[in-house]
Amino acid sequence: MAWIRAKDWLIGAAGMVLVLLIAVGILWWVISDPPGGAEAAPQMPPAPGAERSPAAEPPPGLRDEDVWLGDLTLDAGSVVMAGSALRDVRAVGQDVVTGPGGLVAAQLTVDATVPFEAVAAELGDGTVVRAADGGQATVVRTVEALGRELRVTATGTVEVDGAGRLVLEPRSIDLGGPDFLSQATGAVVRRLVTIEHDIEGLPEGLVLRDVAVQSDGFRANLRGEDVRLVP
Repeated sequence: MAWIRAKDWLIGAAGMVLVLLIAVGILWWVISDPPGGAEAAPQMPPAPGAERSPAAEPPPGLRDEDVWLGDLTLDAGSVVMAGSALRDVRAVGQDVVTGPGGLVAAQLTVDATVPFEAVAAELGDGTVVRAADGGQATVVRTVEALGRELRVTATGTVEVDGAGRLVLEPRSIDLGGPDFLSQATGAVVRRLVTIEHDIEGLPEGLVLRDVAVQSDGFRANLRGEDVRLVP
């Protein structure tokens, strides 16, 4: 009987060893990867903002007394300058250096809103400028034509001309009367409701590149190179 009990004990011990080996094998399978598996496994996308472009290098010949900024951002609700008032201004400068020439940005981008009332004031008291359908703008003002005062409503698209000005040229003119009257006097009053606006007071070197009509004004995009921010 003793040999039978010994045999049963050996069988039980062998079974426990087999179970232990199987458990160890399963654990190893779970925590390990096949050859090359780590590289082939899908990677989670980086969190927003985690990817950044390599930092720019300072320009050669930077003096000890100079300060170099790889990028510089300015956000302002309102900016008032000589002859100009802007809202919701965002300026982004790259490769900015302080030196004998002042504060100079190798590249500068400015996005700003030119208020409708600032443009309307250039056309005279009582003039109203507002947004219209289809990305257009409307000018309403009183003009004098053929010896009479007329209330004119002109609507047109807004573009940037070759001189870098914001220009609104009327596509339709309404004098509040019959169509033939508007057509007959349209050429006379057209120039009186045409907008040609220069955005003044910004650093020299910035050029108006694009403009769009918003509900509160004209959204302008200006860009320039080697722009002196502070003399």
